[in-house]
Amino acid sequence: MSFYLKQFEDLLVEKNNESLWITLNRPEASNAYSIGMVQGLVEVLRFADVDNKIRAIVLTGSGKNFCAGGDIKAMKSKTGMFSGESNELREAYQSGIQQIPLTISQLKTPIIAMVNGAAIGAGCDLAAMCDLRVASSEAVFAETFARVGLVPGDGGAFFLTRLIGFGKAMEMFLTCKNISAEEALKIGLVNQVVLPEELRKTTQDLADQLASLPPIALQMTKKSVTHAYQNDLISHLELMAAYQGITQRSSDHFSALDGMIEKKKPTFKHT
Repeated sequence: MSFYLKQFEDLLVEKNNESLWITLNRPEASNAYSIGMVQGLVEVLRFADVDNKIRAIVLTGSGKNFCAGGDIKAMKSKTGMFSGESNELREAYQSGIQQIPLTISQLKTPIIAMVNGAAIGAGCDLAAMCDLRVASSEAVFAETFARVGLVPGDGGAFFLTRLIGFGKAMEMFLTCKNISAEEALKIGLVNQVVLPEELRKTTQDLADQLASLPPIALQMTKKSVTHAYQNDLISHLELMAAYQGITQRSSDHFSALDGMIEKKKPTFKHT
């Protein structure tokens, strides 16, 4: 049986062309995280990243919301992800939800967040961890940790600050205010905003566009941009020389050149 046909707790997994769609599936809880959801998400992302048939990953939520982050009922009852005392919670964060940013940050496959509705707290952070974000015009974003007496323990402050800048990220975390899709586009939190009925097609078109590009070059470009943002010029230029040496002798490179010269669609082989 194909890995993607397995039953995952609180997740739906679907291959579409050369993209993999992962849907957070707890609509009754606004797709708030559960232990099973976190574990399944990490497992699927890691598997898909080494599957050469997957050229892009799309992450979205079922129903009306993208992800509500932490489950406030579980917080109140001290169950699930929120069971145990302080040190147990610390260890649970490290082995649990913090594996999501660690996994996403190491992906070579481009990942798109299709934000279909509210992305709140750790849900907003999850969108910020992705490479690209396409949002419904009805989407809402907020960093609400302080409102419930918590901090962004999933690492969201790391990603959001780099995405929208220190000042705006600080504003979102300290005020806990809602950000509309239009405002999110203005501050760089999302890349596109479309009508709800256009969201799926727009996102699939974007995934198909990514999948159509030479995969080795695209994966290394993704790593290159991340490295450039986090490191110094000398180390970046050294890495780029190595990457260019690899890509410039790949069959993908020559297939792309042939396609341009002969005006035909190239075939890429990951070599």
